[in-house]
Amino acid sequence: MPLTDLQSTAIIEAVREVAAAEILPRFRNLADGEVDAKAAFDDLVTVADKAAEEALTARIHAILPGDAVVGEEAVAEDGDVLDRVGQGRVTVIDPIDGTWNYAHGIGNYGVIVAVVEDGATVWGMLYDPSFDDWIVAHRGGGAWFHRAGKQRRLTTDQADAPFDRLRGNVGGYLFPPEVQPALAATVPLFRRATSMGASLHEYRQLALGGTDFCLNGMMHVWDHAAGVLILQEAGGVSRLLDGSEYRPTMRAGHLLNARNEELWQALAARFNGALTGA
Repeated sequence: MPLTDLQSTAIIEAVREVAAAEILPRFRNLADGEVDAKAAFDDLVTVADKAAEEALTARIHAILPGDAVVGEEAVAEDGDVLDRVGQGRVTVIDPIDGTWNYAHGIGNYGVIVAVVEDGATVWGMLYDPSFDDWIVAHRGGGAWFHRAGKQRRLTTDQADAPFDRLRGNVGGYLFPPEVQPALAATVPLFRRATSMGASLHEYRQLALGGTDFCLNGMMHVWDHAAGVLILQEAGGVSRLLDGSEYRPTMRAGHLLNARNEELWQALAARFNGALTGA
């Protein structure tokens, strides 16, 4: 069954309330021993990540009884949990996207929630706890920015610009070491090309018009399912560099997001050339 407006509102309120209870009080207030490393020294998890995911998982189960929930930290504990994505309706949670930023007192972090049904994202939310605002999208219903009781529809329709006026995000450190030098050589082509360390804010900036593109080297569903839907609903384009359409069940590939088709094509040619040496 489609996600109802009442269910959508309930999920939004659950995210806001869990962030207020479990995330904001710990921001810049983490004690020794409350931050650990996972797969890499800079792949962090905090007590706030775990508490927020546990609380939000319980809230989602109450709102969508019988549905599965896949959280980033649950997958870190048991990789088989990820297999639930693509089977019926599943809610995917990133309790704190940008944990490294959060753990170091940098405000580029937030909560990502996506509802995936039979392998397609049907609802997504990008929430900024620091300012209590969010972008939400239902498939086919546009992307909407909400703040202080007001909302506005988002569009990525902007005037075209040459590469040297483009602003974007390139997470080069997420690519294999052997291609990082070639990828780094593309950075001077653009006005600005860096990494925000949080997919949530990279997608928000694309949808809000602050950036023009984003190239991703990792395909975690909790990083991309909601953001891709929101960008597409705002008029943008998300595909793998080989031209494949993004699917939440994908686990490998290079994902290029751009604010329109023409820009995506031009950027894909440039990045593919850099990565293949052509």
